[in-house]
Amino acid sequence: MSDSKSGFEIRADLLNQAQGLLEMNAQRKVDAHYFNTENELESSELPVVEITADQVIETARQLNEFVNQK
Repeated sequence: MSDSKSGFEIRADLLNQAQGLLEMNAQRKVDAHYFNTENELESSELPVVEITADQVIETARQLNEFVNQK
């Protein structure tokens, strides 16, 4: 049995990796705000970080370009 992936599986993996990367970056922004001791209690509203499909696709394209570099 071959371990090679189809183009669809590779693209799906890249999209999953891109989404995970963007989600991790968003969580870091929230964590940085939450753990910043200089913030006053009144300004403790956590930032909302929106991740769009376009961002996921663009990040996946960047990952794919890196993989395909020779």
